Amino acid sequence: MAKSAWNTTGVWVYSRAMDFCHAHNLVDPSEAGAERPYGIRVTLPEGDTFRGILGENWEKLHWYPTEAERDAAFEHMAVRHGYYRKSDTPTQVLERIER
Repeated sequence: MAKSAWNTTGVWVYSRAMDFCHAHNLVDPSEAGAERPYGIRVTLPEGDTFRGILGENWEKLHWYPTEAERDAAFEHMAVRHGYYRKSDTPTQVLERIER
């Protein structure tokens, strides 16, 4: 549904809600209603300075339809990827979970 209005600076603003915008989104719309009982919880360790930005209770959950898909994603997420500088040390905590 499209919405239009004047913003606080006097500029006419047009916006439209999008259900699915980019192909890189985490869930394909055709699979959005599928059962996903296997998950990965991503958190930050105690004392991590990034918690000051994201908050003390920040977490990100990723859900998968099968245990095998979850485990494959877990292994992929646990690998130190090539975008880190040599001096960087990633501090995310990964945990396998189930609903």
